[in-house]
Order: sequence, then C-alpha cells, then structure tokens
Amino acid sequence: MTDKELEILATKARLLILEGVHCAKSGHPGGSLSCADAMTVLYFDEMNVDPTDPRNPDRDRFVLSKGHCAPALYAALALRGFFPPEEMRTLRSINSHLSGHPDMEFVKGVDMSTGSLGQGISTAVGMAIAAKLTGKSYRTYSILGDGEIAEGQVWEAAMAAAKWKLDNLCALVDVNGLQIDGKTEDVMPLEPIDKKFEAFGWHVVKVDGHNYSEIKNALSEARATKDRPTVILLKTVKGKGVSYMENVAGWHGKAPNDEQYEIAKAEVEAHLAELEG
Repeated sequence: MTDKELEILATKARLLILEGVHCAKSGHPGGSLSCADAMTVLYFDEMNVDPTDPRNPDRDRFVLSKGHCAPALYAALALRGFFPPEEMRTLRSINSHLSGHPDMEFVKGVDMSTGSLGQGISTAVGMAIAAKLTGKSYRTYSILGDGEIAEGQVWEAAMAAAKWKLDNLCALVDVNGLQIDGKTEDVMPLEPIDKKFEAFGWHVVKVDGHNYSEIKNALSEARATKDRPTVILLKTVKGKGVSYMENVAGWHGKAPNDEQYEIAKAEVEAHLAELEG
C-alpha cells in the first residue's frame, strides 16, 4: 500500500477517534491520535489478519498494551472491516461492545483485553512463546505508551522475550513525551530508551512515528531480525492532526466539547480533502 493510501486511511481513523470520544464524552484522544499512523500501517500493510475469519489460528496477533487508547484500535478495526465504522458513535455506551478498553470477548478482531499498563506486552510475549512452542509462523505485535514503560512488568517481559529469542515479537513504543500528569521526563525520566532495550537484548529501530515509509521499513527490519525481539521507537506528537490538542498533556484523557469537536473535525476533514483531491 502506498504512503498516500495509508495517510488517507489514518486520517479517516482520526475522524473516527474524534467522533467516538466526542459521542462518549470521555476517553483518551491524545495518545489515540499519536499512534493512529502506526496502527494503520500494522492493519493495512503489515499484519496477516482477515475480518471474515478473525480467530484464524494462523493470523498475526496484536496487543494494545496501552489499552486506554482503544479508540485508535477500534478505528483501525472498523476501517479494516471487522465491524461498521458507524459503531464508533457508541463508544463507551452501556449497550455497546466498544468499551473504554479493548475487550476480546465482545469486540471482533481484538486478541487481548487490556487496560492495566504493563500487562499487554507481557501477554504478547506469551503469544510469541506459544507460536514458537507450536511451530506456528504467526507474528505478534504490541503498541506501548512511553509513560507505560515506567512499569516494572514491562522490563520483566523484555527480559523474558530476550531469553526466549522471540524474533517473532515486535513491540512499538509510542514516544510522544507526554502522559496524564505531564511530560514523561518530569514524571519519570525514560531516556535513553534505545539503550535500555538494547541492554535487555532487543534489536532497536528509531523512526518518525508519522512517516509511513519509515514505519514500513522498520517492520521489514523486524521481520528480518533473527534470534531476538525488535522494538520500534516511534517519535510522535500527542494529539497529532488536531492543532489545539498537539503536544498538550491535558488532552490525554478528556473529550472535546461540541465546539471543540467541530473545530477538530473541520481540521482533519480539510486534510483528508487535500489528500483525496
């Protein structure tokens, strides 16, 4: 898929993210918008998944370790055909299958229920080990938040992945520099993230998380890397695509009001019209 085609899809995903969070009057737009490009590349260019056969045992697996950014995952699944995009309007509704965090029991295409930070990547490690033990060729992917990697469980998972030489595992860290309490460097300094993962035995690739070619090339490099897991560090902008949300920590976990939503929607729609024009 071309970079332009991917950008069109990611822009449509951003519209769905905004619509869902606005309708719900709650949710996490900032981190959902920042990882929308990587999510789009995974679901439309990288992973072997089939919306008509969502539980195929040979499918690639995806775990959203930063589960609060479910709107980004739901948007990708909807655009990929797992359920109608219109259902994004029901996000977080009591009668909806689209809860605030991914639920594998009720949402077609979700491989793991997540929400407690650190636990998603641990599950992804288990899935990758299972593939090795059963001789399966599927790959496992997981997106983490940069604030999330302050969790000790993440590094326990990282050690296990290196021990078992999980070259069928690819983690992607959304390095947008912000979390609910402010800058990650103020809350819990993380850098150098690359050197930390390298010290834990991982192959590390650093890319612009909004550059489709760089993301695709990094994923290809991950597939070619043998005997160790790969982590792709995505340098991103929190709230990407909405001018007043970009790089503002306050948009980590709140929904836009009606006026703010219309402004955001107009900005993203204008960008989409540009791309499709």
